[in-house]
Amino acid sequence: MRRAAGTGGARALGAVLALAAALTLFGAGPAQAAGYRYWSFWLDGKESWTYATVGPATHRPADGSVAGFRFAVSENSADSARPRTAPDFAAICGSTPAEPGAKRIALVIDPGTRVDAPNGETPPERRSACARVPESATTAEALAAVAKPLRYNTQALLCGISGYPRTGCGEQVAATGSGKTSADTTADSQATSGAASDDGPALGPLVGVGAIVTLGAAALWQSRRRRR
Repeated sequence: MRRAAGTGGARALGAVLALAAALTLFGAGPAQAAGYRYWSFWLDGKESWTYATVGPATHRPADGSVAGFRFAVSENSADSARPRTAPDFAAICGSTPAEPGAKRIALVIDPGTRVDAPNGETPPERRSACARVPESATTAEALAAVAKPLRYNTQALLCGISGYPRTGCGEQVAATGSGKTSADTTADSQATSGAASDDGPALGPLVGVGAIVTLGAAALWQSRRRRR
């Protein structure tokens, strides 16, 4: 009976450790979803950015409008990172006087963070510019007036602004972050300092594994005690 009890305790501990290993495998891995690296297009949503439902080549803004462009890796439009500069027409175009037959469009160009940059490329500094263009001009034409060269693919998708990035256009990549504005500061800091990312194991599963291992050790101790 003593031998059987010892064998049972060892088997119980083995099962517990196997469960702990399984929890570690399923709970500690990074959650990385497929995303796309591209320039997203944004419009002034009254003190905040709103994802544009049309392309810059078909959007015809009025005088006093603000448009933004942000380069990032995103899963979809709901996940897209917003430009990190506020849509403030007065701050961008306040010193540009109005002219008959022309309109002023404030543009925010945010190349994003190093986390989202293609391999071998470093994003330029984000900037703002005031484009004074004919009244009939589209947002794409306003952008071309202040941020050449622009690069498009055969489907008229905007691929590069002011030469960034040099290559690629909406390619699918492994997402490296949440893509939301709240994570941008952290992403920049991690890319610069080499600090650990948020893709590490979650605390909850590890606490659970620790508790299971502790219970398994207690079971083995009870089994050995019965054999004495």
